[in-house]
Amino acid sequence: MKRRVLVAGIGNVFLSDDGFGVEVATRLSRERLPEGVRVVDTGIRARDLAYELVEGGYETAILVDAVARGGTAGTVYVIEPRPTDRRAAIGGLGDGHSMNPEATLALVHAMGGVATRILVVGCEPACLDEGIGLTAPVAAAVDEAISVVRELVCA
Repeated sequence: MKRRVLVAGIGNVFLSDDGFGVEVATRLSRERLPEGVRVVDTGIRARDLAYELVEGGYETAILVDAVARGGTAGTVYVIEPRPTDRRAAIGGLGDGHSMNPEATLALVHAMGGVATRILVVGCEPACLDEGIGLTAPVAAAVDEAISVVRELVCA
């Protein structure tokens, strides 16, 4: 049986660097990846991502998103999030126009779904204000993030 991996680009393209995950997913979707790898742009559709994780039968899910951790803008991180409690799913998904990856994962668990492994490939944003387009340091990090995702998919 082939290994199933989901790569999901998360973010809001109308909030500058928050569109990082969407850009990475868009570029990755044009590349040839190993069989069993599915790349999707989930944008701000948290419920769509939750259903994909529950119903997809994935061994690994790699979520790509802007992640503010206090580092230098453009820094790429690989994070393995801890499970959250079910109450976060209720409070974190009330707004259909935003996405909180932790709340989405809590919803997945509440719905009875569990991915064997969840990873976040994140990038430190420089700006999350209204505006279309990535800032220079975050745009420069897209290639690095794509390389990281490729390594994780092939690991």
